[in-house]
Amino acid sequence: MAETHPKQQGPTKAASFWRLVPLALVLAAIGAVFATGVHRSLSFETFVHYQAWLQDLVAAQGPAMLGLYGLIYVAAVTLSLPASAFLTAIGGYLFGWPLGGITANLAATLGATNIFLIARSSLGRSLLDRAGSRIQSLAAGFRKQSFLYLLSLRLIPVVPFWLTNLAAAFFGMRLRPFVLATQLGMLPASFAFALAGSGLDEVIATHERQRSECLTLGRSDCAIDFNAKSLLTPELMAALALLGILALIPIALKQWRRRATGEG
Repeated sequence: MAETHPKQQGPTKAASFWRLVPLALVLAAIGAVFATGVHRSLSFETFVHYQAWLQDLVAAQGPAMLGLYGLIYVAAVTLSLPASAFLTAIGGYLFGWPLGGITANLAATLGATNIFLIARSSLGRSLLDRAGSRIQSLAAGFRKQSFLYLLSLRLIPVVPFWLTNLAAAFFGMRLRPFVLATQLGMLPASFAFALAGSGLDEVIATHERQRSECLTLGRSDCAIDFNAKSLLTPELMAALALLGILALIPIALKQWRRRATGEG
């Protein structure tokens, strides 16, 4: 028995090491992106600068550019870069809102699944095992209604996307409901941002005019500042929030029935 014990420990340590490798690679990639300033290229000013060139490329090599767009989107979500709204709007502008919206939705789902699997396999189980009883009870409750919980969080775009991915992994959510809830929950926002992005011509013209006026005044701080989230109207945000609330109604009803039965 004593001789076999080290052999039993070896594979366990090796498996733990390899589970941490994807997480280490993602953290290294995030560090490299911010250290080199690559994340700054995902900005509205950069897009305006290369707008005509990108449109020419899409016209000449549409499928290849759509595939490249999807890969960039997946990478951005996997690295948890705060660029989803911007990239979705750009997809709607370059490829039209139907194609841009569905591509953004699929890419966001794939990127979220990547980080979900990496976090779950690397840290999720071990962290949950070390957590207190209150956190473990919360995790058990989340798993019982995980699909509806996650669906409501995806429908309400005020919750950080990366945080939702990590929470689902930490609480031990299964892969299939995670993917389905993510894809369905992201559909309204994906098409909303893509539809808003399809009308960026007027926004670009306005910002370029303002920048030209700024330059004629001799100012040096004339950068184009634009937040893709401003494309969403208050009415559309309210509609997305309402969808999230409606998704929580089945959970609330189930809890109410459970308490009513217990009191009876």
